[in-house]
Amino acid sequence: MAGVRMVTRSRSRGPRAGPRGGGEEAAQLRRGQAAAEGKKSHSPAKRQRKTQKLSVAYEVSDHEKGEGAKPPGTPGWEPLAWRQQLLNIRTMRSEKDAPVDQLGAEHCYDPSAPPKVRRYQVLLSLMLSSQTKDQVTAGAMQRLRARGLTVDSILQTDDSTLGTLIYPVGFWRSKVKYIKQTSAILQQRYGGDIPATVAELVALPGVGPKMAHLAMAVAWGAVSGIAVDTHVHRIANRLGWTKTATKSPEKTRAALEAWLPRCGRVGAGGASLSLPPPLTSHLHRELWSEINGLLVGFGQQTCLPVHPRCQDCLNRGLCPAARSLCGP
Repeated sequence: MAGVRMVTRSRSRGPRAGPRGGGEEAAQLRRGQAAAEGKKSHSPAKRQRKTQKLSVAYEVSDHEKGEGAKPPGTPGWEPLAWRQQLLNIRTMRSEKDAPVDQLGAEHCYDPSAPPKVRRYQVLLSLMLSSQTKDQVTAGAMQRLRARGLTVDSILQTDDSTLGTLIYPVGFWRSKVKYIKQTSAILQQRYGGDIPATVAELVALPGVGPKMAHLAMAVAWGAVSGIAVDTHVHRIANRLGWTKTATKSPEKTRAALEAWLPRCGRVGAGGASLSLPPPLTSHLHRELWSEINGLLVGFGQQTCLPVHPRCQDCLNRGLCPAARSLCGP
């Protein structure tokens, strides 16, 4: 895949009270939180910090799609037991009873709203969900929808009221600013709709790669890449689904996309992440879009960040990390 250079930004630490997390999205939210609260503090002169450039691969350009180009998922290195591991996770997730299954982005929009409004609500729910539990995100979306959640209504809502409505989502002060800025851009440049490419989505304030890929899948019904959050990042490394250990969700995404087939059935049983019928009519299994919902729910219920429930996991004998995490 072709690399798209992201804008260089300096990293800064967020306030102590804010949630902690890794990845570019969390860093961006911490910077916004610090800026939002900066007016109330009397901080000394700013020190210059080193900047770090991030390279994010999004879409293959036309000239790279020729006969000699290597398509995503071309057979090469792959984890030895990944097919059985995936089937086992599908079995463990067959009840679809994790928080993400009931309260994820595909459940937070108003199905009776016009398509353009539904897509905007999907994007907003994804912006709110960063560093926030699904239950909290769903509550904030309910309060916003009760007041009529559209681009115009958000732009007409003052910052204080908007903050009250979305509190206590993580980094809520920064998200007030990002939501207002993004809504203004959508009104001015896209007629109130959301962009239909990953590159345009990540250019919006407060929108990171994971949100962009999920927005493409849920709002537009297009598989643009694997959406990797902290759950997917953690579990992929524990299962050995990356050739070498990765240090960030974006590096995990690139590692997964290098070998995991984009679509196709791996074996019998299991259901893929179902995209909402009003927004897409895709009928075939897309492994790239399935991975996020599958592993997020698995991470919420079984493969926990701390004290994972290895004794309940069908992959205990196949997981390279099981012995060190839970013993023999």
